[in-house]
Amino acid sequence: MGISRRGVLGAAGVAGAAGLVGVGATSAAADERSRGALIGEATGDRLHVMTFNIRMDAKAAPGTPDSWTDRRPVLARLLDLERPTLLGVQEALYHQVKQVRDDLPRHYDWIGLGREGGGRGEFMSIYFDARRVEPLDYDHFWLSDTPSVIGSASWGNTVVRMVTWVRFLDRRTHREFVHVNTHFDHQSENARQRSAGLVRDRIGGFDPALPVLLTGDFNTPAGTSESYRILTQEAGLTDTWASAERRLTPAWGTFPNYRDPVEGGNRIDWVLANGGVGVERAAINTYRRDGRYPSDHTPVQALVRLV
Repeated sequence: MGISRRGVLGAAGVAGAAGLVGVGATSAAADERSRGALIGEATGDRLHVMTFNIRMDAKAAPGTPDSWTDRRPVLARLLDLERPTLLGVQEALYHQVKQVRDDLPRHYDWIGLGREGGGRGEFMSIYFDARRVEPLDYDHFWLSDTPSVIGSASWGNTVVRMVTWVRFLDRRTHREFVHVNTHFDHQSENARQRSAGLVRDRIGGFDPALPVLLTGDFNTPAGTSESYRILTQEAGLTDTWASAERRLTPAWGTFPNYRDPVEGGNRIDWVLANGGVGVERAAINTYRRDGRYPSDHTPVQALVRLV
């Protein structure tokens, strides 16, 4: 059960070979119009993975920090610079899902479903470079006691929460892997912990030979929270920020809420991976243009390889 802009299961093509651009960290307070990509389009056998809560379109007035009309072109420029192979978004409403796809190059596609079913509610969509990866299977489940029931919630959260996952074939290396994308509750600690347990169990149900990437806004700090412990210790996942061979930016907090990011602030947006994934680079991207940020969150990026 899902929806895509095009017939993704028939997508085909040959992977391009654009250069990898890597630059060091820049000041979050500086305007970054002229900055190059932190990671850029992946080359060789690498995959560039990004998680980004793009903030729902709350119909904020133009000229305000939250205005989607004003934020959309900043997001489009950021994505044009970075060209992630895989992008897991959170909070995207259906019209935003389509607009983000329209702002990406035409060789990108997406898979997702509204958390209240169909086009209703926010999407945990996964975008992908269809020249590089091919979806082989996908599904959705809800973070509740009845995960197959669309729109279900049962752990004290008043907001419906869900997961989208896709099993991909890497056209370049002919390896298969799974990308899982989610958004945990912002109010209920019980719901976050139960969600982590369910995601742990579902990942445990995949073929153990498959590399797994988990992206999301987990609404709880990396390193100290119980949800983080469940996913990193019990599920056996690694925080790519912690395991990267090189970090390209300071450890910015990932929810600056349209203010300048704070070094050492809470990282609530993560890219996690199992032992089938090696991590070369990690970044927390503070890109803004003409003083405007694309979201109240910062995107988190990782350059990885399947091992």
